[in-house]
Amino acid sequence: MMPHRSEKQKMLASDLYLASDPELQRDMAQCAQWLVRYNNRNGNLSERLGAVGENTCIRPPFHCDYGYNIFLGNNVFLNFNCIVLDVVPVRIGDGTQIGPGVQILTADHPRDPELRQKMLEFGRPITIGKNVWIGGGAIILPGITIGDNAIIGAGSVVTHDVASGVTVAGNPARLLHAGL
Repeated sequence: MMPHRSEKQKMLASDLYLASDPELQRDMAQCAQWLVRYNNRNGNLSERLGAVGENTCIRPPFHCDYGYNIFLGNNVFLNFNCIVLDVVPVRIGDGTQIGPGVQILTADHPRDPELRQKMLEFGRPITIGKNVWIGGGAIILPGITIGDNAIIGAGSVVTHDVASGVTVAGNPARLLHAGL
């Protein structure tokens, strides 16, 4: 028999979970309190995020669900108004630059309407490689991996993995340049 798992354990394992769970609600409330401090320049990234590399900067306002599932390498830059829905890990590699208004979304919902009616959701991790450039207003959907040195055009909606060294743009994002 499987041991009972908390909703947080289910969430972190990318399984279906209830976001209304009291433990997760407390975590979100704590994150919201930290975001108020951070966005008013009275808090620092390492107070809440899973990992923060050297010379990393997120310009406020910044928004996320939990914070502790965000792992940033060295010299990472996120411009104003970025949103990271971090119900599972978001890993961003060294030297990556992210434009204003970018959305990085790990949260997902069942396709089965009966499961959605039960308010169940799940997450799929996002990994963004080293030295990636993501243009303003881009949206990175759940479960995406973006390879090192890739470029994502402004306003793109990334629905599939992006290989290293390529340039994609559009909705959905399509290959523009195959790289070096």
